[in-house]
Amino acid sequence: MLRMLFSTTAIACCLSLTGGILFTAPVQARVTQIIITQTESPTFGGRNFGAVGAYERISGQIIGEVDPRDPLNAIIVDIGLAPKNPNGTVTYSTDFQILRPVDRAKGNKRLIYEITNRGRTNVLGTLNDSKTENDVESSGDAGNGFLMRQGYAILESGWDFSAPRNGKLFTMTVPVAKNPDGSPITGLNTEEFVIDKAATPALERLTYPAASADKSKASLTVRRNYADTPVAVPASEWDYVDAKLNAVKLTSGNFGGPGSFGPTALYEFTYEAKDPVVAGLGFAAIRDIATFLRNAETDDKGTPNPLAGDAQYIYSFCSSQPCRTMHDFVQLGFNQPEQPGSAPPKTTDTGLGGAVLLRTAARAAGAAPVFDGVLNWKAGGSGLFLNYRFSQPVRTHRQHIGRWTPEYQFPFADVKVTDTVTGKTDWRLRRCEESGTCPKIFEANSSNEYWAKASSMMQTDSQGHDLDLSGAANVRYYLLASLPHGAGNGPGICAQPRNPLRPNAVLRALLTDLDAWVTAGTAPPSNQMPRVADGTLAPPLPQESYGFPRIPGVVYNGAHHTGDLWDFGPGFDKGFLSVLPPKLAGQPYPVFVPKADADGNDIAGIRVPEVAVPVATYTGWALRADGLDGCDASGQKLNFAKTKAARLAAGDPRLSLEERYAHHAAYVERVSRAAQALKDERFLLDEDVHAYVEAAQAANVP
Repeated sequence: MLRMLFSTTAIACCLSLTGGILFTAPVQARVTQIIITQTESPTFGGRNFGAVGAYERISGQIIGEVDPRDPLNAIIVDIGLAPKNPNGTVTYSTDFQILRPVDRAKGNKRLIYEITNRGRTNVLGTLNDSKTENDVESSGDAGNGFLMRQGYAILESGWDFSAPRNGKLFTMTVPVAKNPDGSPITGLNTEEFVIDKAATPALERLTYPAASADKSKASLTVRRNYADTPVAVPASEWDYVDAKLNAVKLTSGNFGGPGSFGPTALYEFTYEAKDPVVAGLGFAAIRDIATFLRNAETDDKGTPNPLAGDAQYIYSFCSSQPCRTMHDFVQLGFNQPEQPGSAPPKTTDTGLGGAVLLRTAARAAGAAPVFDGVLNWKAGGSGLFLNYRFSQPVRTHRQHIGRWTPEYQFPFADVKVTDTVTGKTDWRLRRCEESGTCPKIFEANSSNEYWAKASSMMQTDSQGHDLDLSGAANVRYYLLASLPHGAGNGPGICAQPRNPLRPNAVLRALLTDLDAWVTAGTAPPSNQMPRVADGTLAPPLPQESYGFPRIPGVVYNGAHHTGDLWDFGPGFDKGFLSVLPPKLAGQPYPVFVPKADADGNDIAGIRVPEVAVPVATYTGWALRADGLDGCDASGQKLNFAKTKAARLAAGDPRLSLEERYAHHAAYVERVSRAAQALKDERFLLDEDVHAYVEAAQAANVP
């Protein structure tokens, strides 16, 4: 049966924001209303998933409120300058979707809360091998049905105010901060326009509108590679698109195509912006939605919680950008839910120092964590450009792009460490350890995270020594050897064919391991990562230290994300950037990458059968076809020669397929052993072992 339910509640009415502050008694931050606009039952075309049966989809909006006076919320930048409701709280709204068994008694009482990526979903495509992901209006396709066969409920919601509002993506609405007198807040902002080959947009949108049309208060520069000196674009060569001042355009063809940006360049636009939003409310929304779905029976208007009793355990899942969100979520203390009925102590200190002191006083009730488990896929060692004034969470640091954004900041690690560069002592898990609310965490990363995002800082100190990660008892670290950040085929904008390897099979096993750790106390597989001490984590230069073979036609220049230290101005620690673009204060942090074997594949980490029994070199790094920089999220696939004669003729040092595998059965047997070994180590499930063997049997190797 297909049923469609439409709420008559006007969402806009629920988001009424007023400028006055009423000093009423503090109230608990919470979800106040859940508005169900659509229910599809069954979904996935009525498909049944074994003993669990059919699934249904529930979509709509969630409205919540956050008390800026509570110490758990005071860390949100500019929350004290957000418009308040009559009860003194700050309101937000977000899209959501829930996928759950039609027969809820057949669910496994576990909720996968996917932290969306710029409004997009990944969980079905990754864990279910789905071809079409779900979105605001659709459940997508169920793929192999892995999550459904286990009985998981799945949740997506918005948290990123900057996610495009195209009717398909999960978005969040947060208020604009204002000065105490109600006037607009202004400040410096820098936007980067990344133009790749064949991309020549006529205009570029700004995250925040300019405060003035006076072009003397703005500057535009352009360069091709990151290390190039930026070239100033004269004010006569660019202009704002219209009176809204929220987009810019080139007015001549001197710096791109006729009247457009491009053809391959990095543009930086620095200007006086206005109307920053309270972006850090995204953290509070994630916290309060999860808490509501676990604990509440109804919302404030009596609408039933659609997962009441079904979220005994909550695990986050994410891919890339939202995993950096989860880094900051845990670091800033948001995995501690507020206690029902508890009012925070009074304070006159509105700074972050006062918030830290008050947080200690608020822990007396001993809260359970918001998330029991966190499965991060390719977060690297970075955080997010979110809890800042004029934040831009869409940005990502890589070797080529986004280097000026403040995501690459100490502390990088989960264990206590003193940074010899800044003199600070800190660690990511400090707040959750103090409150007893740390989740079980899996940090799974691709090789690309080491090359493009300096992931080694998560496991080494500021002098390049291995950290003792046994102190992070709640965390396990897994490198998926030789994998890219984003899989691809063909060269695209890269110099070589891109790396097609995907993490799906390993991540399915890791979710199973995480669940066993949380629910049964079963110790997870030990860390699988490169280390300086055993030589498997090495400097990228010279080439010999990395170990990459000299392959004819393949350029190696060691391009990687260097250990930069930036000066954003004196207010940076409070979330305010006043020096933009920031000043580079050197590259003091040593950065390492996974060492390669004689074939060019990573030695350490979880070596999937494609890497353990290779037909090619798979790297986490790649170079752009049009310059010297790294090719962002891509890696390479460099095929082995088929025969010894072809290899010798080309001067390729890597053994050919003919030399590696005497016959097809030998290749299949080696793949079978490699897959079974990963299963024995709990990095593959039985169904994926069979899939690997079947793929090897069908392959034309040698």
